[in-house]
Amino acid sequence: MARHMSRAERRRRVHLRGRAKVLGTQERPRLCVFKSLKHIYVQLVDDSASRTLATVSSLKVDGKKLPNGGNVSAARDIGTELAAKASELGIKRVVFDRNGNLYTGRVKALAEAARKAGLEF
Repeated sequence: MARHMSRAERRRRVHLRGRAKVLGTQERPRLCVFKSLKHIYVQLVDDSASRTLATVSSLKVDGKKLPNGGNVSAARDIGTELAAKASELGIKRVVFDRNGNLYTGRVKALAEAARKAGLEF
């Protein structure tokens, strides 16, 4: 009999499957997305050196806290802010790691805003 997996277990499996294929380097870091119910967090990671190059979250964007950090418009702001930080570091291309989340809603809005702001996936 097949064992029923919870939503969290399914997401964890998808996350591990994706991490086996996605690897960030200095030239092309991994853009890692984490979303909670209230906020969204994004970071650029160089896996070869085990370093975080840049990080942006909905807790503070441009020095101010977003009133609704868990919605699509906040995700768009985060995407454009991350693209600006990446361009300051001289990063144009990234590998997108959605971290087991579906590519809809906030994750999609963040990715599209980052692409529009100049990042290549």
